[in-house]
Parts: sequence; C-alpha cells; structure tokens
Amino acid sequence: MLLARELREGEAFFVGKEVCYIIKEKARILDQEQIRRALTRISHEIVESNRGTDRLVLVGIHTRGVPLAQRLAEMIKEFEGVEVPVGMLDISLYRDDLSSVAEQPVVNQTTVPVSVEKKIVVLVDDVLFTGRTARAGLDAIMDLGRPERIQLAVLIDRGHRELPIRADYVGKNLPTSIREIVAVQLREIDKDECVVILEDK
Repeated sequence: MLLARELREGEAFFVGKEVCYIIKEKARILDQEQIRRALTRISHEIVESNRGTDRLVLVGIHTRGVPLAQRLAEMIKEFEGVEVPVGMLDISLYRDDLSSVAEQPVVNQTTVPVSVEKKIVVLVDDVLFTGRTARAGLDAIMDLGRPERIQLAVLIDRGHRELPIRADYVGKNLPTSIREIVAVQLREIDKDECVVILEDK
C-alpha cells in the first residue's frame, strides 16, 4: 500500500507496467475520528457475527493491517472484557507477482501467538482492491494450519476486484477509478491519521 506522505507532486511510481505521476490529493475520505468510528463498528460486527469471542483470532496483514488488528482487539476487550489473540502476517512470499516485484523481496515477520487449528481467523487489512493481497493472506494462513473459518475485515473496500474475494467486514465502501490511489495513514506508522484519494496523470 502506498503512503500519502511518500508520494510527492510529480513523483513517478508504477501501476502495473505503467508509469504514473502524482498530481495532488484529490479528497480526504476519513479523518481520525471517522476511522475510530468505523473500527468500533467493525469490532462489534465481528463479535456479533461470531456469537462472541470464543476461538477468535485477529491477524493483521503487514503493514497497516497489523495496527488495525491491534486496535480491533483493544476495542473488543473494552466491551467484552476478553483479550483476543492478535497475530501479524507477512504475505511477501505468497504474492502472485513475486517474480516481478524484486529479486530478493523484503520479508517481514509472521507471528501468530496461538494455533489457528479450528479457530475463527479474521484477516485484517487497510484496503481491499484487486483481492490479490487477501488471496495471498489466505494461502499464508492455510500454511499455518486449518482454521474452522477465515473472514476478512478491511477499513476501505475500493472495488476493482480481479479475484472472487469479498470482505466480511468493511469500514467504508469507496467507489474509485482504477487510476486513483487510496492511501491510508495510521498514527502507529505515519505522522497523520486519515484516508485520502490521490490522483495521477
């Protein structure tokens, strides 16, 4: 996921094989309070959908899925009084474009504190786009064991799916054009806390 603070006006980046150039921030979609409200709603939906927290495990996909999963766990603890296990998942080696990304991809840590066998695993990510990151996440989880169920929670669903992947929990559905960039910034990683749309030429 691209960071808004990493992208400067006129800076080049690649979308597939095309070179694009950032022009400006087109719109600010969510601010800090709106992100908090969206995550609060998702946390309640997760508990309600699964009839409690029994066998529930939250697993954040690097990078921004990890702090989002941690926040959801904190919110669930506030209203349920239960600490839900939180893991972090690196999907670098499960990407279907691995050969075109880098000769030696940077691999982050995968840490899931409990066995996923017969658990309800909720994968957490910031943006659902083509579905390829979620697909890689599913493969990575299945290599850890055989959960009873795998669900997907995302802060933003921007559409343009290339695979039959659907999120179970969505903070905001955001219609976008294919050439727009949806950038999520979180205080744990970035200086700001917001969701913005950047446009390119």
